[in-house]
Amino acid sequence: MITLSEIKKSLLISIWFIFLTFPIMVIRVDTVENVIEWRWNNMILVGVGSFLLSFLWRHLMGRKEAGRKQAESDEAEKTPLVQRILGERRFYLPALIAVSIFVILFPFLFSTYQVNIMTTALIYVILGLGLNIVVGLAGLLDLGYVAFYAVGAYSYALLNFHYGLGFWTVLPVGAILAALAGILLGFPVLRLRGDYLAIVTLGFGEIIRLILENYNEFSFGPSGIANIPRPGFFGVDMSLSAAIIYIYFLMIGLTLFTVFVVNRLQNSRIGRAWVALREDEIACQAMGIDKTKTKLTAFALGATWAGMGGVIFAAKTTFINPASFTFLESAIILSIVVLGGMGSIVGVIMGALVLILLPEYLREFGEYRMLFFGAAMVIIMVFRPQGLIGKARRTYKFEGDLKSEA
Repeated sequence: MITLSEIKKSLLISIWFIFLTFPIMVIRVDTVENVIEWRWNNMILVGVGSFLLSFLWRHLMGRKEAGRKQAESDEAEKTPLVQRILGERRFYLPALIAVSIFVILFPFLFSTYQVNIMTTALIYVILGLGLNIVVGLAGLLDLGYVAFYAVGAYSYALLNFHYGLGFWTVLPVGAILAALAGILLGFPVLRLRGDYLAIVTLGFGEIIRLILENYNEFSFGPSGIANIPRPGFFGVDMSLSAAIIYIYFLMIGLTLFTVFVVNRLQNSRIGRAWVALREDEIACQAMGIDKTKTKLTAFALGATWAGMGGVIFAAKTTFINPASFTFLESAIILSIVVLGGMGSIVGVIMGALVLILLPEYLREFGEYRMLFFGAAMVIIMVFRPQGLIGKARRTYKFEGDLKSEA
């Protein structure tokens, strides 16, 4: 039932939205005719839309709270474990087969532009999974992750330019150099946590970018490096469209390899050490875990995937310059991890696809696409603060009576 207080709240919200969007949505300056155009219909649309959406928002928040209370009141276990697992397999197996067929047929069903966008999204999947090691598992807030991305890209560009090394030779070299850069960053920040760690890593990323931008003899400065060769396939000459499809399938293979390795790391001894470090650093040390080794391993392995992503990015675009490695890139990669769900592999994949593909497919909305994109992100983070697919915590429950067993 709609009350007078809810109408007042919605009215205040609509007035506030009109005030915020008035300079953008209502006022339009025609620089050719030197006149100001007042678009009052936009103001009405914003007011009515925000008024109605506020009711919808309150309704959804009420349903969310009611659902949470209902879930807490329900019994935790109603279905036997074996039946639950078999049910999940019956659902996931057809879905996995359908996704595999779609991924294989994608470059042959869609245009080269769509394949290019999907390849870029897959690069960000790798970057997100790499940063997920540092932020999601180890709990180390890294705002300079793009620096390792730049190390990988410039490794391929410079080694190819000076020594003529090919893509497959430089791919592991770029990963190793990025891992060394991660260790170099890790040593000074071993004692830092939280905001202090974020500030230092942010400074590290900016230092790398400024070096690349101003050290002309080394990195060719703002002009960048062009004519970077694409990946080869046993010396076969490929057209542009064939090369784009080849890079797409290369990214599919590398993404599967990344998921396999990260999943194995996550369930390994070092993965459990990262989680312990994230939850409580003091308790982690008290349990005998080497904090220095654990942190450096997280930085090094996370940077490794950024280095490989940088090599592939340089090979894909055939041109790089320092403008491609700004703080905004680090923010996007961090947003992928947070939006998808920290510590969740599937969540990071979904977050990368949403954050990279959604702005591209909203281009038809012109100047309003980023407004829609931002609103979608706000809605997701309000209703899913744990991310699109949050990682389920492992819980252990003891059932039984100690007295009866004794």
